[in-house]
Amino acid sequence: MDAFLLFGAYLGAKALRMGTLEFPSTLEEWSVISTTIAVSIFIFARTGLYRAILRHLAPQAMTTVLLGVMSSTVTLVALSFFLRADIPRTVPVIYAAIALIAIGGTRYMVRNVIIGMQRWQKQKVIIYGAGNAGSQLASALHFGQEYEAVAFIDDNPKLHGNTVQGLTVYNPNLLHTLILRYAPSKILLAMPSASHEKRRKILQQLEPFPVKVQTVAGISDLVSGKATVAELRDIDVEDLLGRDPIAPSTELMSKNIEGRVVLVSGAGGTIGSELCRQLIQYGPAKLVLFEQSEYALYNIHRELSHTLIKEHLDIEIVGVLGNAQNRRHALNVLKKHKVCTIYHAAAYKHVPILEDNICEGVQNNVFGTWHLAQAAIEAKVENFVLISSDKAVRPTNLMGASKRLAELCLQALAQEQQVTRFINVRFGNVLGSSGSVVPLFKEQISRGGPVTVTHPEVVRYFMTIPEAAQLVIQAGALGSGGEVFVLDMGEPVKIADLAKQMIHLYGFKEKDDNNPSGDIAIVYTGLRPGEKLYEELLIGNNVVGTVHPRIMKAREISLPFAELQKALDNLKSFCALIDEPGITKLMRDLPLGYSGQESVTQNRQEAQTSAMQSG
Repeated sequence: MDAFLLFGAYLGAKALRMGTLEFPSTLEEWSVISTTIAVSIFIFARTGLYRAILRHLAPQAMTTVLLGVMSSTVTLVALSFFLRADIPRTVPVIYAAIALIAIGGTRYMVRNVIIGMQRWQKQKVIIYGAGNAGSQLASALHFGQEYEAVAFIDDNPKLHGNTVQGLTVYNPNLLHTLILRYAPSKILLAMPSASHEKRRKILQQLEPFPVKVQTVAGISDLVSGKATVAELRDIDVEDLLGRDPIAPSTELMSKNIEGRVVLVSGAGGTIGSELCRQLIQYGPAKLVLFEQSEYALYNIHRELSHTLIKEHLDIEIVGVLGNAQNRRHALNVLKKHKVCTIYHAAAYKHVPILEDNICEGVQNNVFGTWHLAQAAIEAKVENFVLISSDKAVRPTNLMGASKRLAELCLQALAQEQQVTRFINVRFGNVLGSSGSVVPLFKEQISRGGPVTVTHPEVVRYFMTIPEAAQLVIQAGALGSGGEVFVLDMGEPVKIADLAKQMIHLYGFKEKDDNNPSGDIAIVYTGLRPGEKLYEELLIGNNVVGTVHPRIMKAREISLPFAELQKALDNLKSFCALIDEPGITKLMRDLPLGYSGQESVTQNRQEAQTSAMQSG
């Protein structure tokens, strides 16, 4: 094809010069033009012009075409001189112009036809954010097969009316008009460096529109190479609920870690595994992973080993299978590895399951903490940090009561001895943890619903897993022994509102009495055994601040060691007999604020009645 185009360019140049179309008339002229075409095709091939895929033809390809045409023209001039062909001097100049248009123009014409045909088949999208990330995203989508950007929106008034990548930048107030005009399938949030607060406000703006919202990867993933601008992700719930974390204090983070042997119990769990990821960044001499699940231990050990290699960290990682209830085994592990600091994250946390398995819940959450703490004292461990829960405050469930009793165990031990510093750190739900509503809602939405919520008024606190782990480590470094630290969880979140937001931002409409033709319904199932409408972080209002703005210290009642020991002996006897009523009564009699099963049943009935009345 290029040979015909070059021959046509020569004939066209000669016709423009001579005023009439004439084919070569002499052997010399035929030799010149045929050799020129052959040399030109060879040059085009060597410069890579024939390796370029037309639909992905980049502007740089024009340089290749220009170089080839200029080489072809020089060849034409040189051959006409040496072979003494009768070719007018202006013909090569005209030839160069026509050849450039023919060789380059035809390629771009075919490319535009292909892209135009593909564009009709692509899904239209609007990009929120006309900065560098938005511009790169629009370019990547243009050459892709699936999406085509039709407009930008940006909250920067200086950009309104300008064009980026050939697309107009609009005010976010015009989004409704743009949706009616283009009917986009998605809105893509291209602001990887925006703060959580800003992203949350933007998503609140986008929520009313029945269009799915996706986002590009965060700036840290883009910089590290873990992701590209063209990789689209579903909206993280952290963007809906998250707040901007405060940079951790290096002094507090490294105080009980750097150069020390650290043990994390429950190392394979949600909080335990994140603690491990944070800990290795602050240079422990050795990290002991204490976990009763073989599979969970394998996963976290493999992940951390890979991280150490990737980041060139010289830290010994030791995986230990074990249960905190086995005091002798725990003591052996602590002495063998000379552990200095323990983060006790091993616990049963699923409220309804523990309501049906009271003995096991008490054994693991209470006696697991008690035996590991006793072993820590005997092994002369310096620091012991318990990961507690907001459900320990005026608990209506066994899980919360067991965690409050575990706190009392450490408070009593802190008063009884001076070897080990015992610290309690209490916080609420973490986003994405096992048993969290967030992954459950995602799964239900992907199945087409319904989304199940226990009660229209149920409220919970949420925190991201990395922030929770960082604050736990810093709180552990603040205590002198026996304190109960409370983390600032931010504003409580109504779970029903969270469900509605997720439905809308995944591009669906809520199905209810006002909109029976919607996509996904929310079904209220009633509070489960042991659940409360509202979670609390403090038993009373007696709380003081610390040097960290998001860590507070609660002043709460404790039990004398002798009284606690007697209660634990009775509790142990009830557990041995699997006497669940006895366990429940004893837990109610202790100063835990535990209301027991009777209150739970009444609370559940009231919640179900309220849910029915709410429709």
